[in-house]
Amino acid sequence: MIKTTGLGKTFEGGVEAVQGVDITVESGEIVGFLGPNGAGKTTTMRMLTTLLRPTAGTATVAGRDLLGDAREVRRRIGYVSQSGGIPFGTPLKDELELQGMLYGLGRGPAVAKAAEVVAGLGLAGLDTRSGETLSGGQRRRFDMAFALLHDPVLLFLDEPTTGLDPQSRANLWDHIRTLRAEKGITVFLTTHYLDEADALCDRVLIIDHGRIVAEGAPAELKTGGRTLDDVFLDITGRSLREESELSGKGA
Repeated sequence: MIKTTGLGKTFEGGVEAVQGVDITVESGEIVGFLGPNGAGKTTTMRMLTTLLRPTAGTATVAGRDLLGDAREVRRRIGYVSQSGGIPFGTPLKDELELQGMLYGLGRGPAVAKAAEVVAGLGLAGLDTRSGETLSGGQRRRFDMAFALLHDPVLLFLDEPTTGLDPQSRANLWDHIRTLRAEKGITVFLTTHYLDEADALCDRVLIIDHGRIVAEGAPAELKTGGRTLDDVFLDITGRSLREESELSGKGA
């Protein structure tokens, strides 16, 4: 579902944000992407979602070449950014239906699809409201609803639960599991939360200074009674718990 070889991004001034990463994600996996703030997580995700053009390497995303067929990549993926993007001031039902039509659905199919994703994410009855009236957890689920309108096979989630209370986080985890179980959607997510990576992910990749420095199933990385925080601290010299606290404060 994702295959990169030597993928890199160098910004003006010679800043190497991502330095030749090799990533493989199989169809149907939930893969977590961990790393300190500034390690290259979001830059990598923005490249994989066609929002930022790589300066090195090759990649295939959702069966299409990232550089040569970016338009088809976008047709096949969904993306929920770190900051979200649901609109305020208008009923979300109207916005969902409009976006469905922008994806090429007729009026009737767009209405039906909007209702389907709203129901599937446990948001029925809330779509007549506007974004500013919803809780943080509800807004994140609506972010996912917008990302799922066109039936993507691959969903990118950039720190989907940052700032949410424990109940809202657990609720969102259940919806992510359901998307994989019922729709077969592959999920690639960044996170700073140890319990999130442990609970959700089949595998995790750890990036530091723009390079993949460790990968494997959480259970494989936690050999010898270690926690994921121990692994992260050994590799990066920083505590993942500290990183999650910084992220929650908007660092």
